[in-house]
Amino acid sequence: MFSRYKKTGDKAVGNKSPATTSKLPQQPMTRPVEAASASASPSMRRAQALAPAATIAMDRDRKRRERLGEIKLELHRHLLDNLNLSALDTASENDLRAEISSIASEVLEEKGIVLNREDRTQLTQELYDEVKGLGPLETLLKDDTVNDILVNGPQRIFVERNGKLELTDVTFKDEKHLLRIIDKIVSAVGRRVDESNPYVDARLGDGSRFNAMVPPVAVDGSLVSIRKFKKEKLAIDDLVRFGAFSEEMAAYLQAAVATRLNIIVSGGTGSGKTTTLNALSSFIDNAERILTIEDTAELQLQQIHVGRMESRPPNVEGKGAVTQRDCLRNALRMRPDRIIVGETRGEEVIDMLQAMNTGHDGSMTTIHANSARDGVSRLENMIAMAGIEMPIKAVRSQIASAVNLIVQVNRLQDGSRRMTSITELTGMEGEVISMQEVFRFQRVGLTPENKIIGHFTATGVRSHFSERFRLWGYDLPASIFEPIAAE
Repeated sequence: MFSRYKKTGDKAVGNKSPATTSKLPQQPMTRPVEAASASASPSMRRAQALAPAATIAMDRDRKRRERLGEIKLELHRHLLDNLNLSALDTASENDLRAEISSIASEVLEEKGIVLNREDRTQLTQELYDEVKGLGPLETLLKDDTVNDILVNGPQRIFVERNGKLELTDVTFKDEKHLLRIIDKIVSAVGRRVDESNPYVDARLGDGSRFNAMVPPVAVDGSLVSIRKFKKEKLAIDDLVRFGAFSEEMAAYLQAAVATRLNIIVSGGTGSGKTTTLNALSSFIDNAERILTIEDTAELQLQQIHVGRMESRPPNVEGKGAVTQRDCLRNALRMRPDRIIVGETRGEEVIDMLQAMNTGHDGSMTTIHANSARDGVSRLENMIAMAGIEMPIKAVRSQIASAVNLIVQVNRLQDGSRRMTSITELTGMEGEVISMQEVFRFQRVGLTPENKIIGHFTATGVRSHFSERFRLWGYDLPASIFEPIAAE
């Protein structure tokens, strides 16, 4: 045993290192409740007999999890002392699982600990997750129903399912355990997090977005958020089927993307901006060269000719940073047909607007805003924050000539994500940007289950770009722009 993955040197399985000599309770694990009852007084036994069966079952399950946690912690220390971790990079999953199972069996036998088959299988899986994966988070990452994982300290882990947050029974042993998993994630991508640099933004191996803040900034324990990466990209048909927008809106957006209108997707955090941007990109022709620029690479474009760029934070010495603006400036020299910026949030807005105005029609980006009008104001504010002194009329004129369409997406109070508005920018009237809403989501009520009742409808305004659509071969029927009466 340990012939392939055992460390060379003093530490062997039989050796009693400080980490492996700690004593675990020797009683078998199969009868904790009966053992406690036998040592209790007659009055206590009567009280236990009267307790609800559900309470006893929950208590038994809690004690079982605590017991398994103690055993797992002891075995994990033993694995760290005896496994040659550098050799595990080349080990197959089956070989590593078999080795972990053998080590666990030997240590359990040595300690006189009895586990049933289910507990032994669970223990082996958790040990494997500790060695090769992300510990307790691994089961949540594998759960396809989970969209976000939110860790508020070692004992409180929440997930988002179907737009609603719920508390899980998954926990870390303590803060040190949580910090070890955080360090494992960030060190894999060349980042660091500690008291001097207490926050980090990174990307997991599967593409999921990872953000963490550790003490002293995080007061009650480290804070972690993971936005899971969707392995299967949602297409336009999927979003229509899920009720994100209507077929008429999809036909309009297809014409808008295909005829190379410049589009901004606006919305709040978690509203589905990136998902919408991915779906819109499916209408881009394969013959076009696309360059994407992101802080954390999330876009999943399916075209043949795609170049992906990702910004980089500064190193330990505060040097080596590559911003989105740096990537965008370089992208302009790489002969792109379209430029897609994952999210515009700073001084790169100037270069983005210039690109949209100078031969890169059909470019797209996302911004944080609550409405189309707020989105325009946000663009103005970002230009001001970039330190560029321009008259407000010049700024608005630049925006009006660069941006053709603002698509507003929102996460509503029932957790659903909807495209609530499609607004066209039609030019300037004096010093004000002229805008017209073409489609909207009309709310009409709320069900007793707090589900929003509503429907998508056109506003009755014909598109400002109808002639452009017709010249490009997308002659949309007039019925698309007719309002739909509430049922």
